[in-house]
Amino acid sequence: MTEAIQIIDHSERVERLFEPYQDVLGNDYKAYRGHVYRVITYAMHFLGGDDTHRALVETAFVYHDIGLWMKHDLAYLEPSEELALRDNAEKGWGLDPELLRNSIHWHHKVTPYRGPHADVVNACRKGDWIDATGGKVRKGLSRDQVAQVEAAIPSYGFADVLQRLAKDLGGSALKGNMRVLSHVFKI
Repeated sequence: MTEAIQIIDHSERVERLFEPYQDVLGNDYKAYRGHVYRVITYAMHFLGGDDTHRALVETAFVYHDIGLWMKHDLAYLEPSEELALRDNAEKGWGLDPELLRNSIHWHHKVTPYRGPHADVVNACRKGDWIDATGGKVRKGLSRDQVAQVEAAIPSYGFADVLQRLAKDLGGSALKGNMRVLSHVFKI
């Protein structure tokens, strides 16, 4: 993998997609927005910078965790998928619904996804794993590449936001994290 990584820290599409959800995200908006841009950066890198699926990748990542805030539930994959699919249909974005759903549904899959459009789903999956682990899992990227992305797109305490949500929505950090493990992570 090349050392050069194109940082994607702004997209008109991402900003437009976030607009209806900013109020519900509240004080967590900056942290989630940064997470979204970091995972878009990683996923697009894994796709070789090919913009063919960029609109789908951007859309999937704006929605991939949104169910945490919209439904106040740590089992957030299905609510996130439903919102993305609803908006895709209602707003006529024309994104492949199966690929959109799979990119969200499998983004916490531990092992590689094997199915239609595996390249896109796995790019999304790997991108989220890198950011969710703070770069401890790098999926083939160098420490320097991850550091470049983290330096360019601040986290605003995203890891702390996730732990707070685990505690608040799960009753305790331990119970919340166990719920996430049992409902969100896929083998």
